Amino acid sequence: MNRLSLIVAVISATLLTAAPMLTASAAEIPTYAPPPAAPPPGTRLPTVVIMSMGGTIASRGTPRLNVANYGGKGVPRVDPQDWFNDEPELATIANIRLEDGRPPVDRASGETQGDDLRVAARLRVLMQDPTVDGVVVTHGTNTLAESAFLMNLIIDTAKPIVFVGSQRPWTALSGDGPRNLYDAVRVAGTKEAAGKGVLHCMNQYINTARDVSKTSAYRVQTFKGIDVGAIGFADPDIVKFYREPMRRHTMASEFAGRDYKDLPTVEIAYAYRDAPGYIIDAMVANGAKGIVIDGTGAGSPTTSQTDAIKRAQAKGVVVVATARTHGGRVQDTPRRREAKIVPGDNLVPEKARILLQLALTKTKDVADIQRIFNEY
Repeated sequence: MNRLSLIVAVISATLLTAAPMLTASAAEIPTYAPPPAAPPPGTRLPTVVIMSMGGTIASRGTPRLNVANYGGKGVPRVDPQDWFNDEPELATIANIRLEDGRPPVDRASGETQGDDLRVAARLRVLMQDPTVDGVVVTHGTNTLAESAFLMNLIIDTAKPIVFVGSQRPWTALSGDGPRNLYDAVRVAGTKEAAGKGVLHCMNQYINTARDVSKTSAYRVQTFKGIDVGAIGFADPDIVKFYREPMRRHTMASEFAGRDYKDLPTVEIAYAYRDAPGYIIDAMVANGAKGIVIDGTGAGSPTTSQTDAIKRAQAKGVVVVATARTHGGRVQDTPRRREAKIVPGDNLVPEKARILLQLALTKTKDVADIQRIFNEY
């Protein structure tokens, strides 16, 4: 072997020996996280208000694996400023303003429809502010769909209002709150969301307030539009819509533009084998002006409930039928028309209750209420 060949062999052997060390060094995890990417210079960011109405997304739990028994007395809540501090990425997609619409922490009662009406009045003011492009409302998932539907009917704006929550507390390991909040802000700040009414965004799915329902107690994919599905998605690259809502809402709603202090009492009666009518009698005796029957099959009450419905109607109570299947329409059949029961279309009972409450602020005429359920 000549001198040149010997040098080449020594160098090759040295590189082969060092290769594992180089590979290991290159595979080391960085000791720091890069800051969120700033938008390009000159980019106009939308102004989005985040309104807190509490819920799991505003809750803490210890240890981090506690995703079912969190919050409670003595556990500090997550304030809106905490979201902004914990998630600096929000500042890269919108100019964020924070508002706290939660009831006082020491109030004895839980959330009420009065809280929804109070926040709705504030949202109406925010929507009139020309510097505000959209609003995100954070809410507990148990009744989120109800609150969103009410806002969908009574707030007169074309600007996006996006409801969001989480199935796991803000502090949870693999919590869904931070990503849900980030995506909701993206949706509220996009021009394509304007004019679509109140929306809901969780788990990257965008649904209308009318159609979305919570379908699972703990799973992160809980919210679905049972009959009609999502209208769009908050994908990683863009917010993408595929269709428009077809029912009246927000600016086109005859109920929008008023500050409601309270709404007529409407109750829900669940139908099951041998369900008694005396519960309906009790509802009427306690001041119910309307009753939603969550009926079997395609919206049928029991015989006992049917008798009680007739007694209620004789006292001026309006009755709407929904289906406990929570999928499919309750149809306008000759028998139902003869019984003067308003079919609730494919609304779940809690949303039919809200629509009937608002309808009763205008009319008790069954035909006109039927028109309202057909249009909304």
